[in-house]
Amino acid sequence: MRTLQCNREKCYKCYRPKSSCMCLHVESFNTNTKFVILMHPKEFKKVKNGTGHFTHLSLKNSELFVGIDFTNHKQINEIISTCRAYILYPSKDAVNLSNDTLKLEDDKELAIFLIDSTWSCASKIFTESKNLQNLQHMSFDSTKLSQFKIKEQPRDYCLSTMESTLTVLELLNKKNIENIKKYNLDNFLNPFNEMIKYQLNCVQNQKINSVRFKQYN
Repeated sequence: MRTLQCNREKCYKCYRPKSSCMCLHVESFNTNTKFVILMHPKEFKKVKNGTGHFTHLSLKNSELFVGIDFTNHKQINEIISTCRAYILYPSKDAVNLSNDTLKLEDDKELAIFLIDSTWSCASKIFTESKNLQNLQHMSFDSTKLSQFKIKEQPRDYCLSTMESTLTVLELLNKKNIENIKKYNLDNFLNPFNEMIKYQLNCVQNQKINSVRFKQYN
């Protein structure tokens, strides 16, 4: 079997090339809430976008599943049946985490499903996964602009998976559902920010090399 060169080897934690691994910047912590990340296969294959993986690595009480139709997924259906489950998905009937009260049951763990994909692919996951359609929707009032400078968002209020998760964590803290330390919230986006910084630097270096090439040719 042909061996890949070192600079193309992959880190199987953050799923980025080892040359741009961001695991060093991840600081994981516990939450009362279980976060379930549903990643579209197309998102899984993207080398330059690791926000779903970063979110999973940062939250000890989280699960990550890759697929499109989760209707008959045993683990996901078990979480839905045993937890008070919501899905972060905007709709007119969604519980607005910024204003509304969450209906929680003392004997059930809160579980929040997050779809990690583009908006069009997220819609496909939601449409094909019949079990997700029974979950109550959750949303929040977005007051931040995405810092995902290497990726154009479809709307000004759209955030990456990791940025959205941070907003949810902050709002759960305000509602005393979580008791996450300020340090953890302040540093939650570190791998995301370092990824952006790394990729902007790569773009800048490409421009510099391009100019030099033109000058000497």
